[in-house]
Amino acid sequence: MSDVNCTLCFHRCHLSEGVTGLCGARENRGGRVVSNNYGRLTSLALDPIEKKPLQRFYPKSRVLSVGSYGCNLSCPFCQNYEISRQSKEAYLALPERAKLEMSPEALVKLAVRLRAEGNIGIAFTYNEPTVGFEYVRDTAELAREKDLKTVLVSNGSLCEQAWRELCLLIDAMNIDLKVFSEAGYRSLGGDFESVKRNISAAVSLGCHVELTTLVVPGLSDREEDMEAEAEYLSSISPEIPLHISRFFPRYRMSGGRPTDVSLVYRLAEIARRHLRYVYTGNC
Repeated sequence: MSDVNCTLCFHRCHLSEGVTGLCGARENRGGRVVSNNYGRLTSLALDPIEKKPLQRFYPKSRVLSVGSYGCNLSCPFCQNYEISRQSKEAYLALPERAKLEMSPEALVKLAVRLRAEGNIGIAFTYNEPTVGFEYVRDTAELAREKDLKTVLVSNGSLCEQAWRELCLLIDAMNIDLKVFSEAGYRSLGGDFESVKRNISAAVSLGCHVELTTLVVPGLSDREEDMEAEAEYLSSISPEIPLHISRFFPRYRMSGGRPTDVSLVYRLAEIARRHLRYVYTGNC
């Protein structure tokens, strides 16, 4: 059996037969990189669209939100670490009542049935959905045939070709812009330039794009960084909505303190110098 490189994201994991990449969701099976989380759901809920968060995309509607397992970053403050850091083995070891396997066809059928409850489509969220690229792509293609909207909540850390393919299928995105510095992204196992490139591509390809920055003490709480971030986003479009959210201790930062509310509001005021739509969250 031959080794392969996964080319889905910037990590380009080198995988021997049976080995899973850093994301926990892609493995070498018979000399091919396959998604081992295809159709394996850990979360399923009919959420308000504002929870994604999207404030300027079909407000007051609801969206069928689905998540699997896996992520290609390693944020110590992850809000959904129970599933983002879960492996295939951990998923398979769950009690049957805790596992839900659903094909793209079945998920789209459910989304159509839920129109009566205000559902407008399907949101791929909770974990990092792009590590299950094939499932998102296949479902989005079917959803479009049924005139359902599709939403992607992502860290934006995907290779250019795959990202652009998704942009042509996805109607709206909320992209986590974790921190506005290369050093900050390196500390999370990420790549700053990839995320900036993908934000710009999503806007240029016609997706509705909103961004979220979680204000994490010691990482993304500097006023000068928010000034630079908002100025950069404005150069793409001053109409891009930005959500500035308060951090609460989680995962490996569970012993910390929540971000001071006054700082969140101060950063929002800085961002409003450059952007038309700035929202505060978790305050």
